[in-house]
Amino acid sequence: MTKCDSKVSLLFFGILAAYALLGLLILVPGLLAGASTLFLIAIVLLVVVIVLFALTIIFKALRRLFHH
Repeated sequence: MTKCDSKVSLLFFGILAAYALLGLLILVPGLLAGASTLFLIAIVLLVVVIVLFALTIIFKALRRLFHH
């Protein structure tokens, strides 16, 4: 895989991670409305993990994009 292909695939995954964050903004409030306490804790932990991974991918893609 060339250096250009690596950048393109990383940027693709960065865009996909951004869409995942937008999807969480849409889905999570609906799930929180009727959730029990244990389910609420599980949702919050899952959202935190997904957000951390998505932000890591996005920042890595941005760093690679603007790094000369």
